Amino acid sequence: WGAPPAPCRAGGGAMAAGQAGQAGIALVGPAAGAPSCPHGPALLFVKTGRGKEEGRRFYACSACRDRKDCNFFQWEDEKVSETRLAAREEYNRNHQPTFTHRQNVERYKKFVLLPLSKRRFCQECQQLLLPAEWEEHSNHQFLCDISTAQLKSPSQFLYPLENKKTNAQYLFADRSCQFLLNLLIDLGFSRVLSVGTPRLHEMIQSKASQGEDFRVRSLLLDIDFRYSQFYTEDEFCHYNMFNHYFFGGEAAHETCRKFLCEDNGERVILVTDPPFGGLVEALASSFKKLMAMWKEAGKEGQGNKEMPMFWIFPYFFESRILDFFPSFSMMDYQVDYDNHALYKHGKTGRRQSPVRIFTNLTPSMIVLPAEEGYRFCTFCQRYVSSGNQHCEICNSCTSKDGRRWKHCVLCKKCVKPSWFHCNSCNCCALPSHSCEETDSGCFVCGKAGHKRRACPSLSST
Repeated sequence: WGAPPAPCRAGGGAMAAGQAGQAGIALVGPAAGAPSCPHGPALLFVKTGRGKEEGRRFYACSACRDRKDCNFFQWEDEKVSETRLAAREEYNRNHQPTFTHRQNVERYKKFVLLPLSKRRFCQECQQLLLPAEWEEHSNHQFLCDISTAQLKSPSQFLYPLENKKTNAQYLFADRSCQFLLNLLIDLGFSRVLSVGTPRLHEMIQSKASQGEDFRVRSLLLDIDFRYSQFYTEDEFCHYNMFNHYFFGGEAAHETCRKFLCEDNGERVILVTDPPFGGLVEALASSFKKLMAMWKEAGKEGQGNKEMPMFWIFPYFFESRILDFFPSFSMMDYQVDYDNHALYKHGKTGRRQSPVRIFTNLTPSMIVLPAEEGYRFCTFCQRYVSSGNQHCEICNSCTSKDGRRWKHCVLCKKCVKPSWFHCNSCNCCALPSHSCEETDSGCFVCGKAGHKRRACPSLSST
């Protein structure tokens, strides 16, 4: 988020367009001593141009790509005056939440003691209200009579932050959330580090409070501080997954470390559902640091194993994710969301959800529901969707989007059913595509043979 000022403004920070190269900007990564905005340490970027040397480096907000949400910007080699530094620190302080996490926990304890008729939630401020605060919110709309069940499912009445450029807070449909939880239990995991998955976390918390037989525990890491109103400091950490920043400082970092490193024969897994506009390089850097925290525990027999992980992301990011996590595989299961117009179960063709589970677990262990049309391919040793037919030439179930793909002999691979081989482009594409000059080369480096999104000259963390 954030971007160079005119005339070189070309995009934003970590969330920008998923692939920074598309905007003529590449991510360099986290940098020691980076300046901070209200969202934590900024990330370092560099402006790129076609066939030219890299341009001037700059810092921009890690969490917002729209300058209206956070306009932080600073050239790497810029000398910032003491006056401007003081003003920045003041700005950062003024943009912190009204209450600390600990204060919110104390407020919650008072709130649950109130009779139902005095439990109010301000929809405008997205805040639980104590009776003494009603007057200052008198012109706002309330939710009244907040039940205990509602308090255990805050995502049901908190407004989803659906600004695609900033939060993209789409929430798992109950079908997908229940499937994920059942899968985790079947796989033997009893601790879940829920990074940006509030609905999965609250389902685990709710079930844990209902019965002694349920032994799964969850720690939620999320940039949405509103959840601090409902969870203790051992259940929620205010966290930015684009720069691996714990807003609660060393205490929150230690909470996460302890959760990962506890070992009473309990297995732990990281489950994450980042905003789909997020830059894969920045996300991968943070996830590797979380995995390193687990690794530092150094449990006997751990060896060179990776911390188990589910990364939930659209299938068209497969190559980017595998660049950073070569041990990962993409599962065919379609993850659905309650508040997304397209990513819902039951749709067909191109309307099916493109969101999948990427994992470093053995694919054959991930059992997908037969009642939803998934079946086990004995050749691939994994569960696949009903439309994903095994290609004998590729020796793989090649479909990515749920439709049956077809093999192109000239391309030597399977392609989407709507694509046809173009002799001018020497590859398969939609019939309506515009043929491009074969010698046009990459937009970033000017060389032929690859597109800008796969350019090896793009800096990575």
